[in-house]
Amino acid sequence: MFFPRAARRSISVLSLATVFLASPNARATDIVAYTLKIAHTGNAALDAAIAGSSQLAALRTKAPASPFALVSRARADLGRLHTALDSFGYYAASVGITVDGKGLDDPALPAALAALPANPPTEVAVNIDTGPLFHLRHVTIEGTIPAEARRDFTLAPGDPAVAGAVLGAGEKLLTALQAAGYAMARVPAPQAVEIPAAHALDVTFEVSAGPRVDLGPIAITGLKVTNPGYVRRRLMLHQGEQYSPSTIETARQDLISTGIFSGVKISAAPALDAAGQLPLRVDVSERARRSVTVNVSYSTDLGASAGLTWGYRNVFGNAEQLNLTAGLTGLGGSDSTGEGYLAKAQFLKPDFHHRDQTLELDIEAIKQDLDTYDQTAEIASAGISRKLSTQWTVGIGLTGTQETILQQDVSRDYTLLAVPISGKFDSTAVAEPFDDPTHGIRATLVASPTESFSGQAATFFILQGTASTYWDLHSVGLAPQGMSVLAFRGIVGTVQGATDLQLPPDQRFYAGGSGTIRGFKYQSAGPLFTDSTPEGGTAIDTATIELRQRVWHDIGIAVFGDAGQVSTSSAPFQGTMYEGVGIGARYYTSIGPIRLDCAVPLDRPPGGDSFEIYLGIGQAF
Repeated sequence: MFFPRAARRSISVLSLATVFLASPNARATDIVAYTLKIAHTGNAALDAAIAGSSQLAALRTKAPASPFALVSRARADLGRLHTALDSFGYYAASVGITVDGKGLDDPALPAALAALPANPPTEVAVNIDTGPLFHLRHVTIEGTIPAEARRDFTLAPGDPAVAGAVLGAGEKLLTALQAAGYAMARVPAPQAVEIPAAHALDVTFEVSAGPRVDLGPIAITGLKVTNPGYVRRRLMLHQGEQYSPSTIETARQDLISTGIFSGVKISAAPALDAAGQLPLRVDVSERARRSVTVNVSYSTDLGASAGLTWGYRNVFGNAEQLNLTAGLTGLGGSDSTGEGYLAKAQFLKPDFHHRDQTLELDIEAIKQDLDTYDQTAEIASAGISRKLSTQWTVGIGLTGTQETILQQDVSRDYTLLAVPISGKFDSTAVAEPFDDPTHGIRATLVASPTESFSGQAATFFILQGTASTYWDLHSVGLAPQGMSVLAFRGIVGTVQGATDLQLPPDQRFYAGGSGTIRGFKYQSAGPLFTDSTPEGGTAIDTATIELRQRVWHDIGIAVFGDAGQVSTSSAPFQGTMYEGVGIGARYYTSIGPIRLDCAVPLDRPPGGDSFEIYLGIGQAF
């Protein structure tokens, strides 16, 4: 009598169980320890798939087996391993499994297993003969599809009959159809016919493209305080546009980027409406409106600083943001002569009269007592920034400053009005500001025409450019992806229209500290007064190279070298060169790496420290 394969296997297992129970020496409840040896096929990917499919391998140490369970597990593996071999195109493969040198159908196997001692473990061996690799003989597409979608279908006769490639071709075809506007397209799993004599497969794809579809009405749900009109203005989707999955995903990510939603889901209706259009539904989840951020940092030159930022988002329902910050600075430190403070109120209004254009209003009060100077200042500013593309942002603003600065025992009041103009480029494509960039460039150029109305009246022009780039050593095969990154930074600046002593001290260029040349006290790497306190200059240039190496998933180290110079001639690349080197540790968290750097100066200036330590969140640049 003929039995299907599944039925024959069930009867075989049942017979085996009967033999075990009837055996006078059966120890069906005893545990059989075993080792497993799977023959290699010469194909690493196939070997990995076979090992991953085997329950003998997966359960060897996790689920001890009785003799009967061990043989049942081995028999079940026959089907799993054949499935793995089929998926790689080996449809005529043969698999044999032996336990203690005996085949699974050997009548002597039950008694042999029952008599096995607990030690040493018995050997289970898997022998594989892959046989010939099958190839595709005929590849047929049934159904009418547009030419632009057919071009993306690359499966062809003669290709290896690998299941992943065949199924992937169908998925790629479906993606191409949807990208061309055929939202209702269907590409089921292909029908495959095996031709054993030819070691070949015939595959047929039955494709239903359906009509080219335009978007229908767009419903927005989940809004609580956000104005629906703002979301519709921001939404990059409109009724009547051709359906496109990539455009829908871009619109979803754009809504997330506003910062007021914790989740955005855009789903299409299962069927077209009466007008033949495809309705969409945008489901949003609003973030909590209030947040509190703790800011803590420490360096041996500036000491510790600590502060709180209270944030209130979506103030008027149009993604506005209000941030109030209060903090203490100069808590200890070799370059700090007293405690200071920072108080700041910031208001951001996105999409101000134009998409991706942000209005920023700031009011700030600061006090800092440094070796260089003591400063008390009130600053008010307004600015507009506009995102031109995913990489380019430009801005212009107006900043007024009223300050009192004590330097060299001379106190002066300054009233400044500046018009900062900026351009920013960022191709690092990081998801969050604190994420580690591994490629791309960041560059900023700021030009600030400034008028000083009191003190030593002057009109001057500050120009500063900063650029950094990142190189993943994985690109040249030297390390796993994202594990070893070389980072480079350069800063160049000049002041035109005033000498260094005509400038307010806080408008001069200084080097030294975590933002320029590590290893030197804050602002100390440059021209000095006769008492060895920093004077500042009208030109700056610095360069940094840093190797960032991850040691474990959350732990990394950094080795770096900084160099630069400050001059009073308004021309960069002049003056005394200062150099510092150091090493740091990184602990990677969900909010960015916690950074601890220790740096030493190679040429210590008068009064300088022998080393500096910096602790903060985020990379140095």
